[in-house]
Amino acid sequence: MDRFDAMLAFTRVVELASFTKAALSLSLPKTTVSAQVLALESRLRVKLLNRTTRRVSVTTDGAAYYERAVRLLQELEETESLVSQATASPKGRLRVDVPGSIGRRIIIPALADFFRRYPEIDLEVGCNDRPVDLLEEGVDCVIRGGEITDLSLVARRVGSLKFVTCASPAYVAEFGMPETPADIERHMGVHYFSSKTAKVFEFDFSKDGSKTLVSGRRRLMLNDGDACAAAALAGAGIVQLPTFMVQDCIASGKLVIVLGTYLSEDLPIYALYPQNRHLSTKVRAFIDWIAELFESSDLVQTRSQIP
Repeated sequence: MDRFDAMLAFTRVVELASFTKAALSLSLPKTTVSAQVLALESRLRVKLLNRTTRRVSVTTDGAAYYERAVRLLQELEETESLVSQATASPKGRLRVDVPGSIGRRIIIPALADFFRRYPEIDLEVGCNDRPVDLLEEGVDCVIRGGEITDLSLVARRVGSLKFVTCASPAYVAEFGMPETPADIERHMGVHYFSSKTAKVFEFDFSKDGSKTLVSGRRRLMLNDGDACAAAALAGAGIVQLPTFMVQDCIASGKLVIVLGTYLSEDLPIYALYPQNRHLSTKVRAFIDWIAELFESSDLVQTRSQIP
């Protein structure tokens, strides 16, 4: 039995509270993972896990061993990475998850550059806004915007998104153009809500150091940015969206800017990965590339189309 393979199997079972899920995440048969943990317990002469037909839980001794095992595995991976980085290029399968709109409009159109740089990485990209459990689903890294509340994840800021408030010319012609944020309260709004928390986001405006939050009439609430843009184009109401999603529509006249002298708060964008996992060369390569992409993208930096 390889001692480190057994330690890895044990730590994954603890993290996922399941032999089946641990086996899936390690791409191993369940019987192999179970045998590795049993052999580890036999060698240590201590029970590490409590097993029932319904659940797996860690014992007191197992919890203490888990903490040390995680640190040892991290040190091993870091040592191997330091040695291999100088001679080996990033390689292997990489699973990432990104917000749908960012994936479709910014990341996927630039992937040819990523593959030219890292030809030995095979990329599996999930493009959606649903909550993702990185450990349970075997995802290496996610790109997310806004406040980070999950302390089990390491967050690296890779950029930020600027927002603009807009509506269709038809909507403005029928209901008028707001002159102040307070005027929004009598208008119909198209609002984004979080799939994870169900929070409905208000419109925010800043001018001369003063910030104002307004809701408007919540005529329509959607959990997808592209759907919000489509609703605004259809004249459903006023919307506040990242500039990269509406620049072309504003340039073509399909949407018009509302309250253009007021700024909206930038949304920070983070790359997240589990803190009890070593940052592999392929994950590091992807995160570095994403940060560079956000810095150079005309859509993200609003270097075109938006007045």
